[in-house]
Amino acid sequence: MSAHAEAFHGYDLNHGATTANQSSRVDARTLGMLLFIGSEIMLFGSFFAAYFFVRVVNPSAPSTWPPPPYDFPVFVAGVNTCILVTSSFTMHWALQSIKRNERKAFLAGMVLTFLMGLAFLCTQLIEYLNVGFNTGSGAFASVFFGLTGLHGAHVAVGLSLLLVVTIRGFRGHYSAEHHHGVELPGIYWHFVDVMWIVVYTSVYLL
Repeated sequence: MSAHAEAFHGYDLNHGATTANQSSRVDARTLGMLLFIGSEIMLFGSFFAAYFFVRVVNPSAPSTWPPPPYDFPVFVAGVNTCILVTSSFTMHWALQSIKRNERKAFLAGMVLTFLMGLAFLCTQLIEYLNVGFNTGSGAFASVFFGLTGLHGAHVAVGLSLLLVVTIRGFRGHYSAEHHHGVELPGIYWHFVDVMWIVVYTSVYLL
């Protein structure tokens, strides 16, 4: 069999097994993360469907939401939104810094991103404790805690990823040539931020 024929079957006589063909446009790891985020969007979509269904069938909606005498802490949630959106910018700063091998800026960006994410999650927990109703207060409360709680769980996962990246960063990992370990959690964190904007707009503003 000729060398060309061997290579065609995935083996090269001089170099052993050849690399499997893959698209040069999207890295396989990045594509995997994007596909995972696509499945998460569908999960959030089902929760949004339940939320808007409850709003449509509620006799007081859309003139009054949530049903009296309850109220959502719009201002606190707005401040929390600003915190989370800002963390998306610091995450981007951290990624761009490591791409330029600016380690101090990279570490500063990661620490700031983690702290703001943690502040967001803690503020949401405090909001739950002081909102004035619980999951047994009605269908509106169930979908409220379900939707915001689902997002909070994603924030917690994102914080775990950020913590791992930050610890590894302080140990000297990552460089301009090897930064996928920063980029992939960054993609996930941007998704969490964008999804919260949708949640905040739908639940607290509309």
